Amino acid sequence: MRYQLDLTLRRAEGALARVLGTAERRGFQPLSVDGETQADGDRWHLRMTVEGQREPEGLQQQLAKLYDCLAVQVQPCA
Repeated sequence: MRYQLDLTLRRAEGALARVLGTAERRGFQPLSVDGETQADGDRWHLRMTVEGQREPEGLQQQLAKLYDCLAVQVQPCA
């Protein structure tokens, strides 16, 4: 099943790599990644589509534990 992730990340070295690595370790394959810097310049808004057979709540909980992740929402793709 495919899921859309909306994340707010601190602009920190390695933040994107940590998000991608966490998704892959939790059994989700990243299909697309799109992001932009927030107006304050200190944060990124990241939209990522992933695919996997596991429940997305585990991924959401693990991403929320990352220091650089300020917010995360997961929704099924239509």
